[in-house]
Amino acid sequence: MAEEEFVELKFRLYDGSDIGPIRYAASSTIAMVKERILSDWPKDKKIIPRVANDVKLISAGKILENNKTVAQCRPAFGGDPPAGVLTMHVVVQPSLTKSKTEKKKVDDSQKTPVCSCTIL
Repeated sequence: MAEEEFVELKFRLYDGSDIGPIRYAASSTIAMVKERILSDWPKDKKIIPRVANDVKLISAGKILENNKTVAQCRPAFGGDPPAGVLTMHVVVQPSLTKSKTEKKKVDDSQKTPVCSCTIL
């Protein structure tokens, strides 16, 4: 029986702190990795992602796609992964639907006339 391959990953947050290292099977999807990051996210941070889609993983300058496996992302790792722990950067980008509704509220208040002109 073939032995499953594992990759050790560490995640660098926006403030320079880290999550991990954590061992993942090469067959794990990036979506699964993001769910684990979300569950391990430090509670004392100012920015906390609400859902896994708020988290973007960057490796070798490329944003990793949710449907890809860790093994399929190897080209982003530079071919064969180096021995040791791979570090990925984590960016929190809130979902756009919330931002759009907040902007609409602001835009509606801006449409209300605030001043008027009178010619004498």
